[in-house]
Amino acid sequence: MSVHISRHVDDVLENLSTHKDATILAGGTDLLVEINFGRQRPTYIVAIDRVEDLKGHSRNGHVRMGALVTYTRMLETDIGSPALQEAARTIGSPQIRNAATIGGNLGTCSPAGDALPVLAALDATVVLRSKGGERRVPFGDFMTGPKKSARRPDELIVAAEWEDAGAAQTYMFAATRNAMAISIAGLALVVDRVRRRVGVGLGSCGPTIIRPTEAEKFARGLFEEAGWEKPHQPSEVTAKEFGRLVAGAAKPIDDVRGTAAYRRHVLAVMGARALARVAVIP
Repeated sequence: MSVHISRHVDDVLENLSTHKDATILAGGTDLLVEINFGRQRPTYIVAIDRVEDLKGHSRNGHVRMGALVTYTRMLETDIGSPALQEAARTIGSPQIRNAATIGGNLGTCSPAGDALPVLAALDATVVLRSKGGERRVPFGDFMTGPKKSARRPDELIVAAEWEDAGAAQTYMFAATRNAMAISIAGLALVVDRVRRRVGVGLGSCGPTIIRPTEAEKFARGLFEEAGWEKPHQPSEVTAKEFGRLVAGAAKPIDDVRGTAAYRRHVLAVMGARALARVAVIP
């Protein structure tokens, strides 16, 4: 195994273009587990954790988060997404949050990745760069399957971008314990009162992050009827109906963490609670 330490984006792109078998190493919280369990045996690793250009973050109506922004930094900075901060808080231990990055979550592209439902609900864009140029891929087109994405071998994830959606958003997840556990199911809900948009992302309940379009449409109708600018408490019946629509869009399986039936139940409960929580946030 050869390891090349990069300090500049151009150097990373040069290595990705010349070494077709190159594997990118950022925080290592996913890759090193795969290596330790013998699931991967990379021959050429490009370590990018010292590339300062990938650590930037800006927020001015439009949010741009560099691929090497860690989850610890998300918790310490006003990143423009309360839901993403809630997701960051659920990830691993302090040591893992110090190393794990948003770009690593995107690169691994696991349906259980805690940040990914939030990026889906935010309608985020993934910024990719190669020697041939830069392209932007909507998150809905980026994740193509379990641990599969639209990223080409010669491309580097350089950032995630989204429009600032305000404070009315949340992330919830269920796991066998409150920390150091892979989620059984996760749900992100974003209500953009300015752009009059509702986004929902479901994790760990299908081969990719799922957008429950019927639930989103139902919620939009609620906010249109009540007035987008007016926070209000939905009735219990309304919240449960939203949860039912959320659960109905899921495509879960039975596995060691939980059954498909339990995942649907959890999503229904989280959906109702998320709507009740977000609807009263201005």
